[in-house]
Amino acid sequence: MGHFLSKNGHGLKKKSRKLRKKKKKRRNCFLQGPCMLCFVVRGSSGSVEDDWPFESAAVSKLAERYASLNSPEECARFLLSPGELAVWEGQGRSLLSKLIGPPALFRAVVPDYSEMVCKRKCAELQRCTPRKQPRCAFQEAMENGEERGDGRRLLPSLPSSSSSSPSEEDGGSGADGPSASSSSSSSSCCCQPAQNESSEETRSAENTDTSHANQLPSSILLKVFSHLSVKERCLGASLVCKYWRDLCLDFQFWKQIDLSGLQQVKDDLLVKIASRRQNVTEINISDCRNVQDHGVCSLASNCPGLIKYTAYRCKQLSDVSLSTVAVHCPLLQKLHVGNQDKLTDHALKLLGEHCRELKDVHFGQCYSISDEGLVALAQGCSKLQRIYMQENKLVTDRSVQAFAESCPDLQFVGFMGCSVTSQGVIHLTRLQHLSSLDLRHISELNNETVMEVVRKCRNLTSLNLCLNWTINDRCVEIIAKEGRSLKELYLVSCKITDHALISIGQYSSTIETVDAGWCKEITDQGATQIARSSKSLRYLGLMRCDKVNEETVERLVLQYPHIVFSTVMQDCKRTLERAYQMGWSPNTSTAS
Repeated sequence: MGHFLSKNGHGLKKKSRKLRKKKKKRRNCFLQGPCMLCFVVRGSSGSVEDDWPFESAAVSKLAERYASLNSPEECARFLLSPGELAVWEGQGRSLLSKLIGPPALFRAVVPDYSEMVCKRKCAELQRCTPRKQPRCAFQEAMENGEERGDGRRLLPSLPSSSSSSPSEEDGGSGADGPSASSSSSSSSCCCQPAQNESSEETRSAENTDTSHANQLPSSILLKVFSHLSVKERCLGASLVCKYWRDLCLDFQFWKQIDLSGLQQVKDDLLVKIASRRQNVTEINISDCRNVQDHGVCSLASNCPGLIKYTAYRCKQLSDVSLSTVAVHCPLLQKLHVGNQDKLTDHALKLLGEHCRELKDVHFGQCYSISDEGLVALAQGCSKLQRIYMQENKLVTDRSVQAFAESCPDLQFVGFMGCSVTSQGVIHLTRLQHLSSLDLRHISELNNETVMEVVRKCRNLTSLNLCLNWTINDRCVEIIAKEGRSLKELYLVSCKITDHALISIGQYSSTIETVDAGWCKEITDQGATQIARSSKSLRYLGLMRCDKVNEETVERLVLQYPHIVFSTVMQDCKRTLERAYQMGWSPNTSTAS
């Protein structure tokens, strides 16, 4: 609007009359420049009816009242009086809100006009926050009176009083003259820099769409990122923007670290993780061939809250790393270090001394471990629930007895391929919570021992007797009768016939999975009878049961669709179906 007070305000009435008589374009109102009302009432760029949706009689009446004022104070009160503003509001839109934004002084006088802000091009009036309030009365002027989207025409920008040319002050040209047009197209308007800033802020606000992923709460984005692997977060999501990088560095992602299979992982990375993330609770470095004892020791020394440590097939690691984990991580509960040839009984003794909370251990194919270390582990870790050994030839019945006596909470026991006999397995009948028993490839395992274990362990749900040629039909019949909770029975390469399958279908109401693969005496009769009589069967393995015809299996598949039959042909068909569902198609061009 310009300045509210002016030294030339006392001659307003006289000069305005001269302007009406001589129809000159010179403006010398008390505002020292083209104020909003002077521009509307005294402008000569076309008629009022063309530019504004007001009645010409109302405009003439307002001009007469405005011209009759004698002092700057009266003009100011006239412009800001609620009565006159209501007249303009009654025409459908406020004149002040069309021409100017709410300056600080105007907001102080008329606080109700908080919506008088600058409008975007081809958009309706929008409320803006005070810190983004534009200082200019218009958006950038459209050349030659370009029409808005609502049918009205935009007026050219008002030149600032501080940047008016001498010709304007001396009565040279009006608002619609050459000087005005040049000032509107150049940077003479004091509002132009602010207008550019406002347009940039407007564009940035428009680009900030509420549907953008960054508009989601950080808790939701963290939940989404939690489904990514460490590699995907570090090499993918964290490179999108700084905000995503900060989210990917959240502490919860570095509590459970899975580095398995990454050959780029070396000791220096584990040292950095240990120095910056002391709250690591889980670490998996399986198949990381370049990690040495130094890196694991550094991680274990700086992460006393470590709960799960997994390092399958890290043959380069020795007792040093596992001993450091045992000494510095007393809260350890899960320890899987299968296929580490250099581990000895010394590390297992330290685990028994320091890791009293240990519940799950896996020492499969650690060939240097013997009964001495396992007995110390069993006596020190009485809370063990899962113990698995595989091909540990130095493990004998002594270890099985120690676990059965010292760890009453054992639920999963596996001694596949160990030097264990029926004299050691019989001790497992003490375990009342035993639910899964893996006795594959036990060299001296008799039927009476297996039947006794099934009778005593009432919570047994999974029994694996594969590769035991001593297991016969009578043993399977007792298992079907006594195994009240049994759901899985694996009999691959056992000495059974059709009678075993018929007994399962006849006596068991809980067994869902039966695998009788490589049992050469199984015929069509056994497969048909178990499918017909069993109410709980859901899977029947007949792989390489050569006396079972494929035509019989095809008929059973159609007749009992709730049962999955596993043969060479049926497995191939299911594999092809999954491939087709994933979009695979045979290459017909190279088929010939």
